[in-house]
Amino acid sequence: MLQKLFSYFLPVNVYKKNSSVSKTLEVTWNNGQLVLDSKHTNYSYGSLQRILRKGLKYIGFERIRNFESVLVLGVAGGSVIKTLVDEIKFNGIITGVEIDESIIEIANEYFKLDTIPNLELVIDDAFEFVLKTKLTYDLIIIDIFQDTVMPNFLFEDFFINRINSLLNLNGFILFNTMVINDRQVQRNLNYKSKFNGNYSLRMYPKVEEHNELFTIKKLA
Repeated sequence: MLQKLFSYFLPVNVYKKNSSVSKTLEVTWNNGQLVLDSKHTNYSYGSLQRILRKGLKYIGFERIRNFESVLVLGVAGGSVIKTLVDEIKFNGIITGVEIDESIIEIANEYFKLDTIPNLELVIDDAFEFVLKTKLTYDLIIIDIFQDTVMPNFLFEDFFINRINSLLNLNGFILFNTMVINDRQVQRNLNYKSKFNGNYSLRMYPKVEEHNELFTIKKLA
């Protein structure tokens, strides 16, 4: 494909759409790979896939392979789901929650998420979904952005406590955050302080230039 070949020299845009939720969405060939971007940041298959893959590696691929259920809050193009299925060979149930229907349409057309047999995609607000679900999970991946903005509810006690209640014993939370100023540094430190001795929490700063990862294991 010529577009793929040319993308090693310059990015080649193949699709662009305006979304009421995510504003501008673009699918681009970049260095031989299709990526999904918003106006100011990568949403899937570029730096974001590298970031979340590192987080999964911190948890341990073999450990994840033995889990039964994974919840992904913030699907975008589904790069972390592809890592789970294609690289880790996770065969359990994956539930992906995405608020933006336009993104899921793109993910299905360009990244073939709808061909993954153990994936259930849910169009819903992450906050609303975690309030309603009666299921629990071995791994919860939180990767929610609107362009470069993270919703405030992700760092509020009610949401944190609800997520913790959905996590199985010895399960993990993988939380991807963006840190671009001192206020967000303090926000993350405050988030860290909300976990007591029933959890084992690790922070991984500067995973990419502006990303900080949390891995949180439920001990009791």
